[in-house]
Amino acid sequence: MTPLRVRFAPSPTGQLHVGNVRTALFNWLLARRHGGTLILRVEDTDVERSTRASETTILTDLRWLGLEVDEGPEAGGGHGPYRQSERLPLYAAAAQTLLESGRAYYCFCTPAELATERAAALAGGSPPKYSGRCRALDRSASARRVAAGEPGALRFLVPQDREISFTDLVRGPVSFHTDIIGDPVIVRSGGVPAYNFAVVVDDAAMEISHVIRGEDHLSNTPRQILLYEALGWQCPFFAHLSMVLGPDHAPLSKRHGATSVVEFREHGYLPEALVNYLALLGWSPGGNEEVVALDEMARRFDLADVGHSAAVFDRDKLAWMNRHYMKSASGERLLDEAWRYFVRDGVATHARAQPSDEARAFLLSALPMASGSVDRLEQMPERLSFLWGWDDAAVAALIQQEPGGVEVTHAFSRVLTDSAPLDRDAFRAAASRVRELTGLKGKQLFHPLRVLLTGAESGPELDQAVPAIDRGAALGASAGLRPILSCQERARRLSLRFDSGS
Repeated sequence: MTPLRVRFAPSPTGQLHVGNVRTALFNWLLARRHGGTLILRVEDTDVERSTRASETTILTDLRWLGLEVDEGPEAGGGHGPYRQSERLPLYAAAAQTLLESGRAYYCFCTPAELATERAAALAGGSPPKYSGRCRALDRSASARRVAAGEPGALRFLVPQDREISFTDLVRGPVSFHTDIIGDPVIVRSGGVPAYNFAVVVDDAAMEISHVIRGEDHLSNTPRQILLYEALGWQCPFFAHLSMVLGPDHAPLSKRHGATSVVEFREHGYLPEALVNYLALLGWSPGGNEEVVALDEMARRFDLADVGHSAAVFDRDKLAWMNRHYMKSASGERLLDEAWRYFVRDGVATHARAQPSDEARAFLLSALPMASGSVDRLEQMPERLSFLWGWDDAAVAALIQQEPGGVEVTHAFSRVLTDSAPLDRDAFRAAASRVRELTGLKGKQLFHPLRVLLTGAESGPELDQAVPAIDRGAALGASAGLRPILSCQERARRLSLRFDSGS
């Protein structure tokens, strides 16, 4: 049985986007499911736009997602080199084979002439394709013209009146007629191979058994099949994945928000949440189960379960998935992942790579109030802003809108006569005393207390928030966090403000 070998072949011209990530993921899952090999091939023949920085970002993104490759520029392997820019002699040799066999010819048409042809075809309602005007040129004369320095591209001679049929492993039987396929350029006049040619040479040389890619490549497949035939190479199996669309059913793009792995990572999504969600865009793990670990997905994955209908990217569903994984993650991991947001939002007084031991212990105790109620890690500092963001003027304005708010403030300030920090039991005892002093109870008591102590009308349970406030207030400057006012000090400041009439 032929070993299963698949490849992910990005162009290093930008960031890795979710459509490409899903393609990489499905290739990875198929390879792991069948004990096969995943190759990373960098298609960098677009010299003007390709950069090593982009390549590094792609490799970093794949590692962050947990999609390790078996062969590639960093991993090495026996089928390298793994950058197209380093494989030019292979393309030149294959092109010479086609030229010598009469399956390719030189074309000297200028860009202006080709543009005129294209415009005429479109005006006549026909799909644009090359007219073949250079097909009949004498081959020896063409070779002499190129040798003399005249610019000439190399075109593949597409056979006439052929039906090209293959079975797509996702879409089923597919056919194209050669009447709609013009003779494609396989090597540009500058010697750079065209995509459809280079990918065939590479896939054959790397012994790729299955080509899994986006459906935007479907129309390339008949040209590639013909090239395989002309070079006497065996075709791989093809599987074309559906498009990923935005909520408006247009192709997913930046106008729909974040679309790259870098952006999702910067916004505080966990990699396992993003991978799990992307796997569901076009594939079903079976039953009603949606939360599936990566190794379990690999155990279940089958191309037969991949649908061919377009998938809609639902950010609300991704947020739900991320919340699930945040709830199940350890506090230590969440803090390590979220610390940069506390630095970004000014909660940390120094831009340290890691929190101090004091800050770590405190934040670990406070994070549960945020991790179960936010969509992304970057929202954690805002969820805990009642600790550092308390402002007496703003809180006073809110308290004065609360029936009995000023009365509750004065009573709570009188009850907190010592400086002992409030834990849950001490807070409940203090609240009971305020109830006795004011005659208020239930929401009429606890809503003003919430506003007084947190500066907000909603948020974490007071039994959790109040002890956290006083634990934070006991931290010293060495902790490296912004100072936190104690519950007693908050009540005292507001009570004085109301007494002074300000």
